[in-house]
Amino acid sequence: MFNLVTRVQSAANQSLTSASILTGIVIVLTLLQLFKDNVWGIDTTTISNIESKSSIKYSFQYGSVNRKPKENNKITFDLDTDLTKLFNWNTKQIFIYLTAEYPGKSQGSSNKVTFWDKIITNKEDAILKLKNQRSKYSVWDVEKGFRGRNATVKLEWNIQPHIGPLIFGETSGIGSFEFPNVASK
Repeated sequence: MFNLVTRVQSAANQSLTSASILTGIVIVLTLLQLFKDNVWGIDTTTISNIESKSSIKYSFQYGSVNRKPKENNKITFDLDTDLTKLFNWNTKQIFIYLTAEYPGKSQGSSNKVTFWDKIITNKEDAILKLKNQRSKYSVWDVEKGFRGRNATVKLEWNIQPHIGPLIFGETSGIGSFEFPNVASK
């Protein structure tokens, strides 16, 4: 009745239950600390001097299909932000990314693209003061082109903890720009 297999199974179940409870406590404490620090209301972000540059590309790497030209866009921007509130004892790293959202072709729809991103691994690097930063990615629209539409730019973040789920949010700093009209060749 009390053989070795039963004892090992009992010890394994006790260990797994204890580890699950401890993980739950860590997750709850992490979320409580983030709510206490009001990380979803970070208002120290300024996105300014956004300049958009569009061009026509024929390469498959830039969204061209069947060698038909595709409008391609890059931006330069200034970014000033302090994300130190996002770091606590359970933060492994933070993934930040600059997105632009603009109206889609159909009524009420919108498109969202990512122009730039960065991984921050420690609190000392969480204060960013970027001037004339070029976008990391060259983007194209799912439609034929951007056609001079207005875009809203936001800095979004993703906390990757040592233990627990990924936590997403965005700063309250918002910038905007207009995609230039580019005539296809």
